[in-house]
Amino acid sequence: MPERTGAMGKTTSGKVKLPPMLIGWRERIALPELGIDLMQAKIDTGARTSALHATKAVRFQRDGAEWVRFHIPHASGLAARDCEAPLIDRREIKNTSGLGEDRLVIETLLLLGGRRWRIEVSLADRSAMAMPIILGRTAIRKRGILVDAGKSYLAGLPRPTGGQGKP
Repeated sequence: MPERTGAMGKTTSGKVKLPPMLIGWRERIALPELGIDLMQAKIDTGARTSALHATKAVRFQRDGAEWVRFHIPHASGLAARDCEAPLIDRREIKNTSGLGEDRLVIETLLLLGGRRWRIEVSLADRSAMAMPIILGRTAIRKRGILVDAGKSYLAGLPRPTGGQGKP
């Protein structure tokens, strides 16, 4: 049964329902767990999975869990950086040409405007693309987000405190 919003904006499960957030086709985001305080992202509702430009990906074990170490060559003008994250999956994902690629997938915290939540991100070679990350539809689905394809930077700068999906 779908949740309903009652008095004071709370759903039947007691969670606070945030008003819809309008974003543009490109936005400024942060990925704080990867050390990225500000990065330009393309919002791509045609892509299912988000993709981050990463090179030199190496899998390794840490405390019995599989991790990946990778290099982010550029992050919207920020210095290049090496990152590590738990590996959550390895799956075939179609690239912009529609061809399947075997990609490593991590999960990380996304900050968009004043909201924050966890997203899955595939590591991909995006060197030929204008922006280092695309946010696919699964990253924004069920978050009360509307996309205005004719506008940019509607969410404002990412802020470390916020509502939806707060861990």
